[in-house]
This record gives sequence, structure tokens and C-alpha cells, in this order.
Amino acid sequence: MTSAIEPGNQGGEELGSKARSPRAAPRPVVAIVGRPNVGKSTLFNRMTGQRRAIVEDLPGTTRDRLYGDVEWAGRTFTLIDTGGLELRPSDAIMTGVAAQVRVAIEEADVILLATDSIDGVTAADHEIAHQLRRGIAADSGATTSAKARKRGARPIIVVAGKADNEARRATSGEFWTLGFDEVIPVSAYHGANVGDLLDAVVDRLTPATGGDEEEDTRLRVALVGRPNVGKSSLLNRLLGEERAVVSDIPGTTRDAIDSVVTHNGDEIVLIDTAGIRRRGKVEPGIEKYSVLRSFRAISRADVALLLIDAVEGVTAQDVHIAGEIDRQGRGCVVVVNKWDAVPDKDAHTSGRYLNELARELNFMRWAPVVFISALTGQRARRVLDEAIEVQAARQERIPTAKLNEFLVRAIETNPPKGFRGRMARFSFATQADAVPPTFVFFVNDPAAVHFTYQRYLENSLRERYPFRGTPVRMRFRPRNPDAEERPSPNIKGAKGGKGSKPAKPTGPVKPTGPAKLGGITSVRKKVEARPKPAR
Repeated sequence: MTSAIEPGNQGGEELGSKARSPRAAPRPVVAIVGRPNVGKSTLFNRMTGQRRAIVEDLPGTTRDRLYGDVEWAGRTFTLIDTGGLELRPSDAIMTGVAAQVRVAIEEADVILLATDSIDGVTAADHEIAHQLRRGIAADSGATTSAKARKRGARPIIVVAGKADNEARRATSGEFWTLGFDEVIPVSAYHGANVGDLLDAVVDRLTPATGGDEEEDTRLRVALVGRPNVGKSSLLNRLLGEERAVVSDIPGTTRDAIDSVVTHNGDEIVLIDTAGIRRRGKVEPGIEKYSVLRSFRAISRADVALLLIDAVEGVTAQDVHIAGEIDRQGRGCVVVVNKWDAVPDKDAHTSGRYLNELARELNFMRWAPVVFISALTGQRARRVLDEAIEVQAARQERIPTAKLNEFLVRAIETNPPKGFRGRMARFSFATQADAVPPTFVFFVNDPAAVHFTYQRYLENSLRERYPFRGTPVRMRFRPRNPDAEERPSPNIKGAKGGKGSKPAKPTGPVKPTGPAKLGGITSVRKKVEARPKPAR
């Protein structure tokens, strides 16, 4: 079931064909694996040049796979950070982490085995190395793709991490006992020898097929919401695999992770994020940084899927997250999850829910709403159709001629009222930008445009054009900033004396002529003056 928060705001004049983003060329994949707390996330941040991975001196900080792009020596590859590999995990979450590591190994073209120069070679390092040589994905019972089996043994580079001084770098020779062809001592914290490591990775990548790599213009969709609303469950449902760790414990997902799903022949990048709690509920340390990365994930996305628990309803935190999506100008689809768990549903249940959404998210009435169940898969893939539609609406442009015709009709229907002793007289309007759609209205005095009239123009624009699922930005600029009208000085205080006072009005201001319609005549003259196309 798909609806809008405010029924009846769909439709309107079509703007043209909906654009589809081209798919990016596939990139090689490099995975960082190793036992817990050996510096994998620090190395990931250093190689990607971004502080995306959470770094703490606590084993098990990284749980899901974290993806990032690295460009070096003319090659671009995808780097995967993984959780600490425990071959005999002690709890359900660590079992899930181990499964994620195995999937990353299966996807990788090159594997970086991270170790610790301070600890030296441990029994766990030997066991992980042994499993890597045997093929850890196959031996663990994980499903190994035909592509992975055909590739055979992949290059494995031992990274002797935390080699912060010459003494530690000198003792890195013991890591050759792990039985691999390359050992590189690295200090990810200081950046020492990271360039040598990148050179070694690029040398072991398969040769480029020729031509420049295509810019990644794939649709990026972020799954955001409060903890335990079903974000990871929806991700797994869309991917058809257990990509994200799923647990009933709130806060299981900590990092923002990127995954790729193919939908109707197009690749879509899905960004799963940690659940966002109220500020007072955020624990210091790991969860604090997870929340920050969730908001950054919104900034990396084109469209955000705002998940709401159908049983709990809309909460203040849901409104806060929606406000952040709107503030960043991202498209939005409201996804009401756990619809199967709502008791005593009838023909009016969805309508009552839409009314609640319209009341609680009144600033986001333009967002489409999808009622789903990630657990059963009910209407789950419909959210991708909606995300594509929203992105197309974000990219649409209104021709200047049509926009000014709209402005003429809007002013005729509801002329602007006087505000602060001034009357707004519009000259023309134009669309300055897309993504999100941004419109600039040129007026004699922007301060004379009351916020209620700004809202009226936006609502009228949305009624005519289908900007469904995207915020719309309205800007009001002076018609001629250099010649902007200024109040004439009082005759008594013309010289700017101490007793200068503005002249008192002698009566109500009664606009005459075109001013009664807020400058509609000037707008219409410009519209009608344009040459008519030959029929």
C-alpha cells in the first residue's frame, strides 16, 4: 500500500521524462580482515582518507562490513573494513560478525590480513591464515558464488600494523611465518608505509579493462530511523541475503554500511545506518559516534527511507530525524514497518495512520508513505520504486516561461497583502537549481513577502507540478539590489540630526493600479511579450 502523507497532493502537470542514472563500472574489491583490535578500522580510515570507521580500543567495535572508495596510482578500488574475526565466537552477535567477515572475503579480489606488531604472531593469526589458505568461506558453510570459485586463490598481503617505530618494523619479519608472499610493516596512525601498501595492492589488482572509470552516479538510498525499527531487516530483505547483522538488541548496527542491489536493471546503493536515539539516550563512546555517522549517511544519500514502527507510532525522535532529512534537502519516503504486527486492522486503519502522519510530520506532507513488513516481505521492494520516483522528481526542472505563467495565475488567485508597510511586487521567477528543486522569486522588497504567502506559493507550486517526495526551496531576491527602494528620510531629520524621526502615516495605505495585484501586470507583460511559437 502506497499513499502520500496528505492525500490528494499527487498528480499535477507532468514535467517530462524521468531521468535514470547510469550505472558505474564495477570496481575491484579489497578486504581488511584479522582478529579483533589489531587496527583494521584505523587502517581503513587512513587508506580511504575519511574518518568513517569507528575507532576504539575495545575489541568488537566494528560489527558490519564498512565500504569505502580508494584512489591510488590511477586505479580506484572498493575497500571493506570488517569486524574482528573470531573463529569460535562466544555469542550470537559475534557469530553474525564472523559471517559478515566471510562474506567480505568471498567478495574480495585482494585480502589484507591485519596483524599487531606489538603482540607479534599469535595462535589466532596462524589459525586465520590457515583458514584463508583453505578458503574460509567454503569451509564455514557460507554460500560461495561460482564467480568466487573460478577466481581461485586471491592475493593475500600481511599488514604488520602498529609499526610505529624502527624497532617494531625490524621485528616484522616474524610475520613471514604465516606463509604469505608479502609482509608490509605499517603505522596506520602515523601513515608510515601506507603508500607502499597501496602500491602493493594496486600491483595485485587485475589489469584495467581500458578507458576511464565512470563516475558513480548510482542512486544512493539511506535507511534511517530509531533503533530497532527494522532497518537491517529491510536491508537484508531487499538484498536477499544476510548482509547486515540483525538482532533484537537495539544498537546492533553501529556503522553506516553500503550495499548494492539491482532493481529493474538499475543498481541502487543502500546505506544502512545505526539507529538514532534521542540525545539524552545516546551513550558516550561508540554509540555517540554511530549517531554522528548516521546523520552523515543522510548527507551521502540522494533519498532517505525514514522507517517508523507501525506499532509504536510516530515519536518525537521520528520528527527530529525527518527534520534532519528536510534540512539537508534530501528526498524522503516514509516507510511504516511492522504493518503485519498492527492488531485489529480494518479498511480505515491506514487512513487513520495517514492522518496521524500528516499531523505529526506536517512539514513533510509531500513525502510518499509505504506500509510494509520487512519480516514477511510485504511491499518491501515497493520502497525502491518510490525512491526512484522521488529521485526523478528531485531532478526535474520547470521552464522559466511556464514558471512565470504559474506565478501570474497564483497572484491573480491570491494577491499578496501589505506587510511591514510595503507591498510586494513580483517581477519574475526562475528555477535556480535542482536536487532539491530551488526557485528564486525576484521582488521589489523580499522583506514584504510574508511567510504565509511564501507557503502559499510553495503549496500552489506543488499542486501544479509533481514534486513528490522532495523538499522545495523558495528564495526571494530583490529585483535590482542596487536600485532597491529605500524609505525616504523625514524632512525635519534630512541631515541626520539627533531628532530625526520617520514620518507618521496620515492614513491607511491604499495601493492603486498594478500594486493591488502585487505586480502581476509586470509579470504578465514579460510573459506575453515572448514570441509565440509557430503552429
